Amino acid sequence: MTRSWFIAGTDTEIGKTFVTSALLHAARRDGRTALGMKPIAAGAECVDGVWINEDAARLRAASSAQLDWAQINPVCLRSPIAPHIAAEEEGVDIDLTPIVAAYRRLTTQADVVLVEGVGGFCVPLGPDQDTADLAVALALPVILVVGLRLGCINHALLTAEAIRARGLTLAGWVANQVDPHMLRPEENIAALEQRLAAPLLGRVPYLASGTPAEVRGLRLPA
Repeated sequence: MTRSWFIAGTDTEIGKTFVTSALLHAARRDGRTALGMKPIAAGAECVDGVWINEDAARLRAASSAQLDWAQINPVCLRSPIAPHIAAEEEGVDIDLTPIVAAYRRLTTQADVVLVEGVGGFCVPLGPDQDTADLAVALALPVILVVGLRLGCINHALLTAEAIRARGLTLAGWVANQVDPHMLRPEENIAALEQRLAAPLLGRVPYLASGTPAEVRGLRLPA
């Protein structure tokens, strides 16, 4: 039976892709086949006639199989801007139905599927929907990536509140050291452990030049 999680972040640029890739490697080290999915991405380069998003490429590289781009990144917007703005400029209507169908196909091909959101948890995808609606449509428990930097406690608690307000389960969280100069990181982690009411799945140290495959100590929820 395939197990899947939705990977959300407290903000953009806090290491969702890095952590998702590290979790994929962790699952594979445990002997499980694992696939990463980036349903919606904004920012791409054309390579041999195919528009490829860097985050989607990293998830693909960390996965057990190198699937077609359309399977792992159904909506690839070209401009590296807010997805609802990029979609409007490119004349794209982001429809969640084919995304859900693509996700379900992936679940037939792996033991673990990790679905990475875009930006923070409530990033708009169009006039009437946001990333939280995508998580709801997929009906997945959520793993929250908390970028350790000043303000992370507030961001994490607000995001956890938003996740639960949508009727979703916060299955766990990962502390990702995005600011190497952050003061009192241990005290911040302790405060979050007391307040998030979800297990800490591991901590990722600041890795200026490290790779997701090198990360140890991360685990998927039980």
